[in-house]
Amino acid sequence: MSTSTQQRPEERTGPDAPKTGPEHDASVNLSPVQSGALNTIGRGLELSPEFTKGLWLTLLFALVATAGKVIVPIAVQQITDNGIAGPGGPDLGFVTTMVITCAVLLVITMICSFLMNLRLYRATESGLATLRRKAFRHVHDLSVLTQNSERKGALVSRVTADVDQISTFMQWGGLQLLVSSGQLLVATALMAFYSWQLTLVVWVCFLPLLFGARWLQKLLSKAYLKVRERTGDMLGVVGETVMGAAVIRAHGIEQRTADRIDTTVLATRTAQVRAQRLSMAVSPFAEIVAAIGNTAVVLVGVWIGIGGHLTAGQLIAFLFLMTLFVQPMMMATEIFNEAQNAIAGWRRVLSVLDTVPDIADPGEAGRVLPRGPVRVDFEGVTYSYPGGPVVLDHIDVEITPGTRLAVVGETGSGKTTFVKLLTRLMDPDLGSVRLDEVDLREIAFSSLRSRVVMVPQEGFLFDSSLGDNIRFARPESTDDELRTAVTDLGLAEWLDSLAHGLNTPVGQRGESLSAGERQLVALVRAYIADPDLLVLDEATSAVDPHTETRIQRALDRLTHGRTSVAIAHRLSTAEAADQVLVFDAGRIVQSGSHEELVDEPGVYADLYASWIRSSA
Repeated sequence: MSTSTQQRPEERTGPDAPKTGPEHDASVNLSPVQSGALNTIGRGLELSPEFTKGLWLTLLFALVATAGKVIVPIAVQQITDNGIAGPGGPDLGFVTTMVITCAVLLVITMICSFLMNLRLYRATESGLATLRRKAFRHVHDLSVLTQNSERKGALVSRVTADVDQISTFMQWGGLQLLVSSGQLLVATALMAFYSWQLTLVVWVCFLPLLFGARWLQKLLSKAYLKVRERTGDMLGVVGETVMGAAVIRAHGIEQRTADRIDTTVLATRTAQVRAQRLSMAVSPFAEIVAAIGNTAVVLVGVWIGIGGHLTAGQLIAFLFLMTLFVQPMMMATEIFNEAQNAIAGWRRVLSVLDTVPDIADPGEAGRVLPRGPVRVDFEGVTYSYPGGPVVLDHIDVEITPGTRLAVVGETGSGKTTFVKLLTRLMDPDLGSVRLDEVDLREIAFSSLRSRVVMVPQEGFLFDSSLGDNIRFARPESTDDELRTAVTDLGLAEWLDSLAHGLNTPVGQRGESLSAGERQLVALVRAYIADPDLLVLDEATSAVDPHTETRIQRALDRLTHGRTSVAIAHRLSTAEAADQVLVFDAGRIVQSGSHEELVDEPGVYADLYASWIRSSA
């Protein structure tokens, strides 16, 4: 094993080159994408092709359903002009024929409307499911740094609440937009057929509303983007509060926490109210315009009718058609409301999908390494967190196969960053980390994750049974294999002490088990995974002496015969290691066995003496 503490790393190119540009800033791309509404919708549809699959048939049903809305006005006009006020007087046979024809066509319209809704809902749910899957998987592909740049609740909001807003628009607003647009065109065409003069009157009345809606759309876009941001903040704070309930109670800060929640809730309410106020501003104006339009049509229609250019039936039909024309205009407020909310949600989802993972799987080009004893090399590794100082300075380390290595140092010395680079949770700015002489950046994730397993200081457990949590490392494992693994690690007595054995429910985040028991589960899980390189964040730093003995015994058996790297908070771990690396201010200042270092003046001897005093 060799180390180096040179001060200035040399310039490098290729895979060892320093990371520069926006991709090295973990949070740079998580702000909502600022693009036009149509461009945003277009990109959203591209991401979920199910939205437009078979759209032509859905549009055909929509066309028939929309055209069916003019059946009643036409029937009223024909019955009035030809069935009641015809030249030969009332014609009951014609009236009966028109009524039956109208009923049949309305039934066809109803069927087409049902099929349109059914197809639209199916396409929408399929598209949204695809969007959720892509967003969720992309969040997992992002590096730890990128994920930590936002609250977890805010990221969850983008995959859930923001997509739900898109769902609401696609299933209601989108449907209404589709039908209303067709209804507007059909009503306009038929009104023009009856009287182009009255049609012109109607459009003149409603043009100011259309121009006002375009101006309002820009304001609504900003307002609803703010709503989605505030909702994400609120979910983030609520999520933190629920998960940190024990800490809140322990420190007696319930009131401060409640005030914090109130602040985010009120901010969300303020943003919602402002957006709703803007969207509702057009409603009274639309009602006034509709009233003026109706009055103008009646007055001008009577004047045209007196001149003999419009029959009574045509005027009545025109008034019916004008109702069909006004309905979409009156619904424009709600449609704009949902559309802007959906576009804001789409932008936030797209901002996640547009964030380029800075720790990427090389994919098909990735190397797949054979299993077996593993060697690790750090070559000139330098690293600094975005916007921060250098935390590892030109590290050169060689870890030979089968070595049990302990990493020690004060808090902030760089030891945690060292193991994050070793497991490729991050990539170095300079230099390379190599596994069996292959740069980690060239190894396929599937191969890397099967060969290198990290056991964190707090093993995360899922809300399932004990067996399912152990089996998480190798899903095909049988209960017998799990029991064998537990026995091999010397933990059979502990498993037998549990009332339901492997079927014991662990609760959310494993809260039904003690901290030590959660760590035991994490160690058995790592044993089942059978890695070639085991990376451990000290597992005995916060447990009782009895559990510590169990964990230490399990660790001895788990690390036997395989390469292991352990962050040692307690120097008993360093005592049992083959080699010890001592970090200080981002550099390796000492290297050797415990026996060699404890008698050598320096950082390790000071740490060991301090540990002995604190343990006395």
